[in-house]
Amino acid sequence: MIVDTNRRRFLQTLAVGGVVHPILAGRAAGAQPHPGQGAEALWEEVRRQFAFRDERVPMNAANLCPSPRVVAERVRELTRDIDVDCSFPNRAKFGPLLEKSREAVAAQLGVTADEIALVRNTSEANNVVNAGVPLDAGDEVVVWDQNHPTNNVAWEVRAARYGLAVKKVTTPVAPSGVDELVGVFERALTPRTRVLALTHVSNVSGLRLPVRELCQVAHRRGIHVHVDGAQSWGALDVDLRDLGCDSFTGSAHKWFMGPKEVGLLYVRADRVEEIWPSIVAPSWGGAVEPRTKGARKFESLGQRDDAALAAVGTTVAFHDRLGMKKIEARVVELATMLKAGLEDAGFELVTPMEPALSGGVAIAVVDSARRGAFVDALYERHGIACAATGGVRICPHVYNTAEHVARAVSGARALREQRL
Repeated sequence: MIVDTNRRRFLQTLAVGGVVHPILAGRAAGAQPHPGQGAEALWEEVRRQFAFRDERVPMNAANLCPSPRVVAERVRELTRDIDVDCSFPNRAKFGPLLEKSREAVAAQLGVTADEIALVRNTSEANNVVNAGVPLDAGDEVVVWDQNHPTNNVAWEVRAARYGLAVKKVTTPVAPSGVDELVGVFERALTPRTRVLALTHVSNVSGLRLPVRELCQVAHRRGIHVHVDGAQSWGALDVDLRDLGCDSFTGSAHKWFMGPKEVGLLYVRADRVEEIWPSIVAPSWGGAVEPRTKGARKFESLGQRDDAALAAVGTTVAFHDRLGMKKIEARVVELATMLKAGLEDAGFELVTPMEPALSGGVAIAVVDSARRGAFVDALYERHGIACAATGGVRICPHVYNTAEHVARAVSGARALREQRL
């Protein structure tokens, strides 16, 4: 049987730290490949790098993703190493491993390592920016009303404490395109606006904002642009230099498919000094000025899960073997397939169909009183794990197959016909 060239290259090069994952070793050496035709064969191979059973399929990447076996095993290996010997000499290796993870993330996002802090999750990263950006009474923060509470309510809490003004922007339910979205936000900006707080892809509608264009508009007015990238890091091919934002956040446990309780905070180099840290722990040093360089000052958080931080680099290597452009194309392909299927089944979509205005988050309208029961039944009867956020939210990722999407659609259709 002839093996697709892209598939063979993936099998032969999916290595972390120079070691091919054992599950792939036999296939890379020429063992009988799994049946599959065309492009789907590669994605079936990717799916087998994850431990979940097909009886219970994860399609809630907006909330939590499984990690590839190679990442999960790396975390277990390093945790075991600490449990065997938790001495300072043995743990000394984790400093360099953390830096390798930082460098890998920075390279993936097109920035420098000094602009990256690895914190604990998006919520913490958003709050670092919220609490640390210098603002005075009367200054204004403009937020999207679809932002996560940590990039929305958190600003209101700071406003109540320090006398700021928070203005919320509501976008059209069915925007005509990028220009309309840019116009809505641009009209909300005033001479008092100091921060524009956005979300790259909404977790409650699936709408993707034109962040690059919004950054250009805001920067002409000297406004700091903060972007919550929880639904784009690991799903989209994000180049932060090209995007142009001043700060950006994400979680490793979502689309990035990495270790749990690791978060991303990017702060542009020329903004690092002006943002104050939220927490100062022993790693900060003994003076007001931090002893660490760049954005590292934001990760002075006390004892961390060293194994998880080291495994971030392993996760980036997994992404790199596929390539972020290919990952984004696959995520968009599956989400488009899903949205088209749900629409054909009679559902109204919350999420735009156009890839330019969406990502991997797909949401269909289901009455709020029935959403919980609908999502529970989709899991119990059809084995599809999703969420009741903003409707019925189904978020496929690279570990999902076309068959998983078809099952999600057929299950949703059946439940709709049963008037659940």
